[in-house]
Amino acid sequence: MHLLDEGFPDVRYLVIHGMGGIGKTTLAKVVFNQISSRFHGCSFLSNVREASKGGNIVQLQRQLLSEILNFKLVEISDSDVGINQIKRRFRDKKVLIVLDDLNTWDQFAKLAEKRDWFGQGSRIIITTRDTNFLPIEEENQENSVPLHSEEFKVYQMRELHRCHAQHLFCRHAFRMDSPPHDYADISCDIICKASGLPLALEVIGSSLYCKSERFWIDTLKKLNLVPKQDVLDKLKISFEMLEDAQREIFLDIACYFIGEERTHLHYMWKALDFFPRSDVIVLTRMSLIKIVNDRLLMHDLLRDLGREIVRLEDPKFPKNRSRLWCPKVALDVVQTRKGTENIIALKLIRLSKEHDFTSDEFSRLPSLRFLELEGGNLVADFKNLLSSLRWLSWHRCPSKLQAVNLYIWNLTVLKLLDSNIPENWNGWGSFLVNHDLKVIHLMRCHLSRTPDFSTCLNLKILVLDGHCPKSVQIGSSISKLERLKHLEIIAAQVQLPRLSTGFHFDLFTVPPAICDLKYLSSLKLEGQCMRELHPSIGEMACLTCLSLRGCHRLRKLPESIGKLRSLLLLNLLYTRIKELPDSIGELKRLEEMNLGFTQIRELPSTIGGLKSLLALNLQRTKITELPPSIGYLIRLECLLMAGSKIKELPKAIGMLENLKVLESRNCKNLDGEIPSEIGRLSSLEVLDVSGSKVSRVPTTINQLARLQELRFGDCHKLERLPQLPTSLKVLCFGAGTALGSPGQTLSKGIGKSAKLEDWNITWPPQLWALSIYCDDPRSLKRLPSSLSLLELRDVQSPIKQPFFSNLRYLKHLSRLTLFRCWLKEIEFDQLENLHCLSVAESESLVRLSGLSNLGKLEELTVRSCSQLIEIQDIEELQSLKELLIRKCSSIKRLPSLSKLYKLRTLHLFNCESLQYLPDVSNACHPSVHGCPMLGESSDDGCELRVRFTQSIKPKEQKELKQLAASSLLSAPRLHRKGLLIYQNLEV
Repeated sequence: MHLLDEGFPDVRYLVIHGMGGIGKTTLAKVVFNQISSRFHGCSFLSNVREASKGGNIVQLQRQLLSEILNFKLVEISDSDVGINQIKRRFRDKKVLIVLDDLNTWDQFAKLAEKRDWFGQGSRIIITTRDTNFLPIEEENQENSVPLHSEEFKVYQMRELHRCHAQHLFCRHAFRMDSPPHDYADISCDIICKASGLPLALEVIGSSLYCKSERFWIDTLKKLNLVPKQDVLDKLKISFEMLEDAQREIFLDIACYFIGEERTHLHYMWKALDFFPRSDVIVLTRMSLIKIVNDRLLMHDLLRDLGREIVRLEDPKFPKNRSRLWCPKVALDVVQTRKGTENIIALKLIRLSKEHDFTSDEFSRLPSLRFLELEGGNLVADFKNLLSSLRWLSWHRCPSKLQAVNLYIWNLTVLKLLDSNIPENWNGWGSFLVNHDLKVIHLMRCHLSRTPDFSTCLNLKILVLDGHCPKSVQIGSSISKLERLKHLEIIAAQVQLPRLSTGFHFDLFTVPPAICDLKYLSSLKLEGQCMRELHPSIGEMACLTCLSLRGCHRLRKLPESIGKLRSLLLLNLLYTRIKELPDSIGELKRLEEMNLGFTQIRELPSTIGGLKSLLALNLQRTKITELPPSIGYLIRLECLLMAGSKIKELPKAIGMLENLKVLESRNCKNLDGEIPSEIGRLSSLEVLDVSGSKVSRVPTTINQLARLQELRFGDCHKLERLPQLPTSLKVLCFGAGTALGSPGQTLSKGIGKSAKLEDWNITWPPQLWALSIYCDDPRSLKRLPSSLSLLELRDVQSPIKQPFFSNLRYLKHLSRLTLFRCWLKEIEFDQLENLHCLSVAESESLVRLSGLSNLGKLEELTVRSCSQLIEIQDIEELQSLKELLIRKCSSIKRLPSLSKLYKLRTLHLFNCESLQYLPDVSNACHPSVHGCPMLGESSDDGCELRVRFTQSIKPKEQKELKQLAASSLLSAPRLHRKGLLIYQNLEV
């Protein structure tokens, strides 16, 4: 609703954009019904796309005029007359118009083209699956962020959250809000197939109403093969609007390239004489694909649509289809020599065993342009074969290629993964003697030396990812790649202690050959053992991205870095850089700079020269103060200083008028007052000084009209918070901190000596999340009724029954977290609407009881409660879907959970005393790790049904550990997801 900005007197267009069936029209109707009474006239034009066919746009103009003016109009002879009528009659009226399912500029131009057609305060809402006809900025659309131009605000529809998806499905399938327990499992499976698409949930749910269990089972089987036809028909409308090349790109993505990097695909499609840059934009604007972190994504049902279109090319004989993505089907076609010229793409991976493929098997595939292999080899004479191949991806390719006369002259993309490639590998001659080759991506290939690149001089992208930093050598032929745009050399992950001890690594220095690549735009040298960059780096005038992340020996940058006038991103995360050269201020176009976890002690005064800087990461640096010139960073949107040595926020901080995120959590040296100038930060959305020694917050903070998150947790010196801005949605503060302005009669905060009922406070009306460091919960009696999430920390006084009873008026409260509570027992009572409960880091806790009173609880997390021996009534939580118990070393047994039919996930981690795995329903998938006593058999000798998670990768283990160590409100949400520096770092 904020995009409509009803309080502003200008005329605004709101575009509701999304794929077919996602609920655009439904949302428009809801908004229309809510606000229509506030306008002089209103009109809802349904299904404009269909209604305007055959020149019927005049009828829509008549309807628009009639509904807004409330009388029958004289006849309109043509659309030009209709336009003049609309302009003349509406220019002084505040109107609300919905144009539903618009898809061409002509429709828009004849109904609502100009803002000056309408009176002040008018709002025109457009629903569409295709924004290509609207003048919306191209760059924003490609980056999948909310779009807008001067005239158009775009709301991007998202899939339903699973709880809302279940509710919608059950309303149609059972005429109630949740499934009967006998249908819980199969309902969950069917809901997953709909992937949050409202249309699919409604169509499938309605078709199952009052049907037998057998019918449900058959329906699920059919859905696993082919989606519901009604849903496909609706989605197919968008596909049929595409041009031929756009259809080919859509089908390529649906069958093979979901999650693939857009840039790699760009070169393949361009080699096929497509226009991928504009075609991909078209697909994005039609909601057929999404682009996230430069990777192509697609909704599951759109993927199924694409694959069904391919299947219907010949339902009976796969050999006549264009694409074979099922490895077993593809293998059968190849080995039985049934291939035809129709086949353009094959996937031959994840087969039960490796296969060697002969030239005869591929001789019947003259049109093949995409091939993915795993293991095996190519055997025999491949002369004049695979001539159309543009993309080859090979996992575990052989150390010696057995094919002869294999020359893939037209190859555009070569990807080799997890392969042991010798220095003189005979495959290079087959793949690299190629003027069309644009992308080489070698991942974990353990190269000792890079190949000779002199035969592929048109290369654009070279990636060496996961190599060993001790052995790789960069050959001089790399300097011949004058057209190279992107170079990535990323070392395999090495434990940091090894780098700092006596273990020897050959010093990796950036060869001058790399610095000779004058047209390189992106250079990533990550995890390398180099101490400095060659001064000639400054000659790379086209460089826009330079990442030296994880180069743990790098201590300084050359002064010549300031010559990189095109640089947009500089990433020095986890290096040992101690200072920045003064020339850094010459990087006038730099937008992102990541100095996190470096040894930097101060920023040069020239930092103020970075006029384009949007994001600056100073996390865990040794910087004690910000220079006054920081105020000249007028475009800065995000400033991260968590865990740094910063002592104060300078007054110049108030000059950063575009700053959205200011984070200084766990800055132990940050002391004293926040400057009053902070009230000038009109764009600020997140302010976090948790864990600091801040003692005063200025009253000007209530001037921050866009502030949504405010965090003062563990700020023990803070005595008072002034009146808060009404925009606030998340608030975190501690015991001993009073709320209210100095004029109020408040001298006490939340604690043993204060009661919240004594406060004279007005809570922000939109506040939905509140985290309080509170030793006595009995003082909590007047919490805001809008709360959805409540977190209590450091509780010391017993939580009595009346406390939970007093929370009953919080009708929207769905999440409750009790963190570091020093209690022996917690008994819950009368929290009927609670969906998620987390109890963590409570070392004194012995017993949880009263869980039977939490009738709607769906998620329960109990972690790091070392004295906990009993969780009572857990077997009565009929709505429970997820249960996580972690690091509860004293708990010995759990009751049977077999009657919790909705329970899907059971995680038991590091519960050393747990003797038996509880019984669970067939739908539940237990995960057990670090529970040694569960390795034994149960009393009746039956084998335990446990899926162990020892195979979790080290990186995933670290992420899991960080996630478990943080609370629901421990870190701010960072809204510019695309920025490199917005990493969830442990500080």
